[in-house]
Amino acid sequence: MELTQQSTWEKGSSFGTFKSFLIWSFTLSVCFLVVGFPIVVIMTTMGCLGALVLQSVLSISGVLIVAGMLIGGSVLSIFIGATILTLKGLNPQDVSWLRWLNGKASPLSTSVYAACPLTCEITQ
Repeated sequence: MELTQQSTWEKGSSFGTFKSFLIWSFTLSVCFLVVGFPIVVIMTTMGCLGALVLQSVLSISGVLIVAGMLIGGSVLSIFIGATILTLKGLNPQDVSWLRWLNGKASPLSTSVYAACPLTCEITQ
């Protein structure tokens, strides 16, 4: 009996860890694309210049090498960051500035429609 309870706990823990890793991966990807847009533009510009230089030096496709390095480096950095945050035991729902993950966003104002004074009961 003790063995089955322990294995169930281990399965739940590994599932929770995997779920946390996936949520962190998604969150870091979104933050990288939205907040890090200037970095993406700079990386793309440097990648284009690097591909031109590498194409003249090597006979193989320099564009493929540079694109693979940029995309692979970005994905690898996101996965390493997600792994570090997961192994530290930081749960994405516990982070205060990620309110959109919890679904508990605090609206700044409430909408008032034109017909609302006639049909709604507004308490102020």
